Amino acid sequence: MANELKYGDQIHLQNGYNSWQGGYLDTNGHSTASGGKYQVSTTDTPSRAKGTGTWEVLSASGKAAGQPVVSGDVVYLRNLYGGDGGYLDTNGHASDPQKAAGAKYDVSTSEARDRAAGTGRWRIFAQTSSPADQKVRAGDIVHLWNLYGDNGGFLETNHTTTASGGKYDLCTNAYFNRSSDVGLWKIHRAQA
Repeated sequence: MANELKYGDQIHLQNGYNSWQGGYLDTNGHSTASGGKYQVSTTDTPSRAKGTGTWEVLSASGKAAGQPVVSGDVVYLRNLYGGDGGYLDTNGHASDPQKAAGAKYDVSTSEARDRAAGTGRWRIFAQTSSPADQKVRAGDIVHLWNLYGDNGGFLETNHTTTASGGKYDLCTNAYFNRSSDVGLWKIHRAQA
Protein backbone atom coordinates (compact mmCIF):
# COMPACT_ATOMS: atom_id res chain seq x y z
CA MET A 1 0.00 0.00 0.00
CA ALA A 2 1.12 3.54 -0.72
CA ASN A 3 1.18 4.73 2.88
CA GLU A 4 3.45 1.95 4.21
CA LEU A 5 6.63 3.29 5.78
CA LYS A 6 9.71 2.00 3.97
CA TYR A 7 13.40 2.18 4.77
CA GLY A 8 14.86 5.30 3.20
CA ASP A 9 11.62 7.27 3.66
CA GLN A 10 11.76 10.76 5.16
CA ILE A 11 9.34 11.54 7.96
CA HIS A 12 8.30 14.09 10.59
CA LEU A 13 7.47 12.91 14.12
CA GLN A 14 4.74 14.78 16.00
CA ASN A 15 4.54 14.43 19.79
CA GLY A 16 1.21 13.53 21.41
CA TYR A 17 1.49 15.73 24.51
CA ASN A 18 -1.61 17.84 25.25
CA SER A 19 -3.75 16.52 22.37
CA TRP A 20 -0.91 16.52 19.82
CA GLN A 21 0.43 19.94 20.84
CA GLY A 22 3.84 18.55 21.86
CA GLY A 23 5.55 19.75 18.68
CA TYR A 24 7.71 18.06 16.06
CA LEU A 25 11.04 16.31 16.70
CA ASP A 26 13.73 18.80 15.68
CA THR A 27 17.47 19.46 15.83
CA ASN A 28 18.19 22.87 17.34
CA GLY A 29 21.60 24.20 18.40
CA HIS A 30 24.93 22.44 18.86
CA SER A 31 25.23 19.67 21.43
CA THR A 32 27.75 20.06 24.24
CA ALA A 33 27.64 16.33 25.05
CA SER A 34 30.76 14.30 24.31
CA GLY A 35 30.38 12.93 20.78
CA GLY A 36 27.16 14.90 20.25
CA LYS A 37 26.31 16.89 17.14
CA TYR A 38 23.02 18.79 17.67
CA GLN A 39 20.62 19.27 20.55
CA VAL A 40 17.17 17.79 20.08
CA SER A 41 13.86 19.30 21.18
CA THR A 42 10.43 19.82 19.66
CA THR A 43 9.19 22.85 17.75
CA ASP A 44 5.77 24.02 16.58
CA THR A 45 6.32 23.16 12.90
CA PRO A 46 8.07 20.27 11.13
CA SER A 47 10.17 22.78 9.20
CA ARG A 48 11.62 25.33 11.67
CA ALA A 49 14.70 25.43 9.41
CA LYS A 50 15.42 23.37 6.30
CA GLY A 51 15.75 19.72 7.32
CA THR A 52 15.74 20.22 11.12
CA GLY A 53 12.45 18.35 11.52
CA THR A 54 13.03 15.76 8.79
CA TRP A 55 14.28 12.28 9.69
CA GLU A 56 15.34 9.47 7.35
CA VAL A 57 14.37 5.98 8.53
CA LEU A 58 17.22 3.48 8.18
CA SER A 59 17.39 -0.17 9.18
CA ALA A 60 19.65 -1.16 12.06
CA SER A 61 19.38 -4.84 11.11
CA GLY A 62 20.40 -4.75 7.46
CA LYS A 63 17.02 -4.42 5.73
CA ALA A 64 17.42 -2.77 2.33
CA ALA A 65 16.05 0.61 1.32
CA GLY A 66 12.52 0.20 0.03
CA GLN A 67 11.67 -2.68 2.40
CA PRO A 68 8.67 -2.05 4.68
CA VAL A 69 9.17 -1.04 8.32
CA VAL A 70 7.48 -3.56 10.63
CA SER A 71 6.35 -2.87 14.20
CA GLY A 72 9.15 -4.12 16.47
CA ASP A 73 11.94 -3.34 13.97
CA VAL A 74 15.14 -1.63 15.13
CA VAL A 75 15.80 1.62 13.26
CA TYR A 76 18.20 4.51 13.03
CA LEU A 77 16.74 8.00 12.60
CA ARG A 78 19.06 10.29 10.63
CA ASN A 79 18.32 14.00 10.72
CA LEU A 80 18.59 15.87 7.40
CA TYR A 81 19.58 19.35 8.62
CA GLY A 82 22.43 20.53 6.35
CA GLY A 83 22.24 17.19 4.53
CA ASP A 84 23.37 15.29 7.64
CA GLY A 85 22.18 16.43 11.05
CA GLY A 86 23.37 13.23 12.69
CA TYR A 87 21.64 10.21 14.19
CA LEU A 88 19.12 10.38 17.03
CA ASP A 89 21.11 9.27 20.07
CA THR A 90 20.97 8.91 23.85
CA ASN A 91 23.93 10.77 25.34
CA GLY A 92 24.39 11.60 29.03
CA HIS A 93 21.87 11.51 31.83
CA ALA A 94 18.51 13.27 31.95
CA SER A 95 18.27 16.38 34.14
CA ASP A 96 17.35 16.01 37.81
CA PRO A 97 13.80 17.40 37.30
CA GLN A 98 13.33 14.92 34.42
CA LYS A 99 14.68 12.06 36.55
CA ALA A 100 12.07 12.88 39.20
CA ALA A 101 9.48 11.79 36.58
CA GLY A 102 11.23 8.52 35.63
CA ALA A 103 13.59 9.88 32.97
CA LYS A 104 16.81 8.06 32.09
CA TYR A 105 18.94 9.70 29.36
CA ASP A 106 19.34 12.97 27.51
CA VAL A 107 18.79 12.89 23.73
CA SER A 108 20.81 14.63 21.01
CA THR A 109 22.21 13.64 17.63
CA SER A 110 25.60 12.07 16.97
CA GLU A 111 27.84 11.80 13.90
CA ALA A 112 27.97 8.02 14.34
CA ARG A 113 25.02 5.65 14.00
CA ASP A 114 26.07 4.07 17.28
CA ARG A 115 28.20 6.50 19.28
CA ALA A 116 28.25 3.77 21.95
CA ALA A 117 26.64 0.32 21.83
CA GLY A 118 22.92 0.82 21.14
CA THR A 119 22.74 4.59 21.73
CA GLY A 120 21.54 5.26 18.17
CA ARG A 121 19.24 2.23 17.87
CA TRP A 122 15.49 2.62 18.40
CA ARG A 123 12.89 -0.15 18.43
CA ILE A 124 9.71 1.18 16.82
CA PHE A 125 6.38 -0.05 18.17
CA ALA A 126 3.14 0.92 16.41
CA GLN A 127 -0.02 1.02 18.52
CA THR A 128 -1.97 -0.39 15.56
CA SER A 129 -2.28 0.00 11.81
CA SER A 130 -4.82 -0.64 9.09
CA PRO A 131 -4.72 -3.28 7.84
CA ALA A 132 -3.31 -5.05 10.92
CA ASP A 133 -0.46 -6.74 9.03
CA GLN A 134 2.38 -5.60 11.36
CA LYS A 135 3.58 -2.90 8.92
CA VAL A 136 4.01 0.70 10.09
CA ARG A 137 2.29 3.43 8.07
CA ALA A 138 2.18 7.20 7.77
CA GLY A 139 -0.42 8.39 10.28
CA ASP A 140 0.36 5.59 12.74
CA ILE A 141 1.15 6.36 16.38
CA VAL A 142 4.38 4.80 17.63
CA HIS A 143 6.63 4.47 20.67
CA LEU A 144 10.40 4.65 20.17
CA TRP A 145 12.44 2.60 22.64
CA ASN A 146 16.21 3.10 22.83
CA LEU A 147 18.51 0.07 23.00
CA TYR A 148 21.42 1.55 24.98
CA GLY A 149 22.30 -1.00 27.69
CA ASP A 150 19.40 -3.11 26.36
CA ASN A 151 17.04 -0.67 28.11
CA GLY A 152 17.64 2.97 27.15
CA GLY A 153 14.04 4.04 27.72
CA PHE A 154 11.22 5.50 25.63
CA LEU A 155 11.59 8.77 23.72
CA GLU A 156 9.45 11.51 25.26
CA THR A 157 8.98 15.24 25.75
CA ASN A 158 9.82 16.37 29.29
CA HIS A 159 9.92 20.05 30.42
CA THR A 160 10.30 23.10 28.19
CA THR A 161 13.48 23.75 26.24
CA THR A 162 15.73 26.80 26.18
CA ALA A 163 16.52 26.26 22.48
CA SER A 164 15.58 29.25 20.31
CA GLY A 165 12.30 28.48 18.55
CA GLY A 166 11.99 25.25 20.50
CA LYS A 167 9.07 23.97 22.55
CA TYR A 168 9.86 20.91 24.73
CA ASP A 169 13.05 19.13 25.76
CA LEU A 170 13.61 15.47 24.88
CA CYS A 171 14.84 12.59 27.00
CA THR A 172 14.12 8.90 27.44
CA ASN A 173 11.97 7.50 30.22
CA ALA A 174 11.56 4.12 31.90
CA TYR A 175 7.79 4.47 31.42
CA PHE A 176 6.37 4.19 27.90
CA ASN A 177 3.82 6.98 28.39
CA ARG A 178 4.23 8.42 31.88
CA SER A 179 1.77 11.32 31.44
CA SER A 180 -0.46 13.12 28.92
CA ASP A 181 0.78 11.16 25.87
CA VAL A 182 4.37 12.53 26.09
CA GLY A 183 5.69 9.19 24.78
CA LEU A 184 3.45 9.01 21.70
CA TRP A 185 4.75 10.00 18.25
CA LYS A 186 2.66 10.29 15.08
CA ILE A 187 4.41 9.61 11.77
CA HIS A 188 3.93 12.13 8.96
CA ARG A 189 5.51 11.69 5.57
CA ALA A 190 7.92 14.52 4.74
CA GLN A 191 7.37 16.41 1.51
CA ALA A 192 10.11 15.62 -1.02
